[in-house]
Amino acid sequence: MSSVRVFGWLDVMRLGLVQACMGAVVVVTTSTLNRIMVVELALPALLPGLLVALHYLVQMVRPRMGFGADQGRRCSPWMLGGVIVLAAGGLLASVATVLMQTAFGWGLGLCILAFTMIGLGVSACGTSLLVLMAKRVPDSRRAPAATLVWMMMILGFAMTAVTVGKLIDPYTPAQLIRVTAGLAVLVIGVAALSLWGLEGQDTRSVKDVPAGESPQIRSASKFKETLIQVWRERQARTFTIFVFLSMLAYSAQDLILEPFAGDVFGMSPGQTTQLAGLQHGAVLAGMLWVALVGWERVKGRLGSVQSWMVWGCLVSALAMVGLSMAGVQGQNWPLKANIVLLGVANGAFSIAAIATMMRLSTQGEQGHEGTRMGLWGAAQAIAFGLGGILGTAASDIAHWLVASSGLAYSTVFGFEAVMFALSAWCAILVNRNGVVAEQAPVYFSTELQRAQS
Repeated sequence: MSSVRVFGWLDVMRLGLVQACMGAVVVVTTSTLNRIMVVELALPALLPGLLVALHYLVQMVRPRMGFGADQGRRCSPWMLGGVIVLAAGGLLASVATVLMQTAFGWGLGLCILAFTMIGLGVSACGTSLLVLMAKRVPDSRRAPAATLVWMMMILGFAMTAVTVGKLIDPYTPAQLIRVTAGLAVLVIGVAALSLWGLEGQDTRSVKDVPAGESPQIRSASKFKETLIQVWRERQARTFTIFVFLSMLAYSAQDLILEPFAGDVFGMSPGQTTQLAGLQHGAVLAGMLWVALVGWERVKGRLGSVQSWMVWGCLVSALAMVGLSMAGVQGQNWPLKANIVLLGVANGAFSIAAIATMMRLSTQGEQGHEGTRMGLWGAAQAIAFGLGGILGTAASDIAHWLVASSGLAYSTVFGFEAVMFALSAWCAILVNRNGVVAEQAPVYFSTELQRAQS
């Protein structure tokens, strides 16, 4: 097998541009169109919430997308194809939103189709992007590379939200469609230029295909068998559970934190928005910290990326316990400091998890990297889809059962603390399994030599 080109920082930035393109389309559909449906069209807030949940539900196809990338052996076509489907879905979503004003049924049907396309586009591009990073970025750079790519995605969020907000003001349906159409063309162009010549030609030789088996037959191998085989890998299965639990806990607090601050601490909408901004800034600080931990020049001095996956979850659990106590203590509790602690811990474990994900995807049988990455991406998407629903539903149930609003929120935060603690335990098991996985090739190589002798 011929050697592959290792990605440098310029290559990682090109992948970051693709990630930013994905974020640019998603932020318009999940925030701008959400606001237009609720405010300008006076539709129930549940409607955009269900549409966003639909795009997460569709991402259950991520393992199949990753399997397709494994069989095709190249990730770039899946990434560019995903961006094209995503951009088309974003444009169709804006058209459908406008159409709902005059023909609600047709508009809703188109919205369902559009958000399905958005989920498919994110699945195809996002899964293949992580697989390509796992294959081409060396282990010593994975944490900083993951941080750089996600920071570029956040930058894409911010720049798109500000630019689109200015361009559609004053709002008219025609202007919304023009802006989203321009955005669709822009992201496809930027993604195509970023991916041009990045991956190179297929580096696997004919020897990599079993004798007597054509690439077409290999591509038609059963996905179900491959997925079962990946699930039987102890490390992959444990990490899947970790991703689901940690992302469920991470997303469950997202929709109730601001209502909690307003209800229990008496904060105004502006103050709770600033509090959310403080949390996002702390998340970014946690990401940068893990990037520093994984940097080659300081590697080992501040712990390992794997250890911060565990500590990030444990500190997140501690922060959730603090919020649970804040619901009882009320305004005497240092809420802002608690939110900063939660944000830093969330950012630390999330980037550590992404770096670990890239490392683990290349362990086990070769040729299944995309399927593994797709499995973990599906677990994350399902957790995000369920997290918002479960968090708000648990809050409503707790308020119905408990007279005190603060105590009701405390119950929900306490449940999330338990999920973070379970996530930390799963992270410990993943690291233990990793030691076994690293030693296994040596063992089997020794046994093979004995058998041959």
